[in-house]
Amino acid sequence: QVQLAESGGGSVQAGGSLRLSCVVSRSTVSKYCMAWFRQAPGKEREGVAGLDTNGRTSYVDSVKGRFTISKDNDKNTLILQMNALKPEDTAVYYCGADRNPCGSDVTFWANMDYWGNGTLVTIST
Repeated sequence: QVQLAESGGGSVQAGGSLRLSCVVSRSTVSKYCMAWFRQAPGKEREGVAGLDTNGRTSYVDSVKGRFTISKDNDKNTLILQMNALKPEDTAVYYCGADRNPCGSDVTFWANMDYWGNGTLVTIST
């Protein structure tokens, strides 16, 4: 079965950067619409950044200009580069994969076919 494994979370001060990775096992990252979601304590899970099978990216408004989603096909890995981090970015970040079609806007994505277990990102002031 397809497995997703996130890494790269940690604790940094506001304004810092983190790079999250999601390794896709037993399949290929290019086969799926890929996305990063996050869930803060007491809040609903939200789509943060998406990458469809045509290479088109999408982001929730709150991270535009700060986060960049990409993939490394050779390493079968999805990446989320997070810059200028804010305390409100604190959440557990999840990698998700979904079969086509997925649309062009990650904010409408939900109920992905596969999920990772999450990696915690904590941003302090």
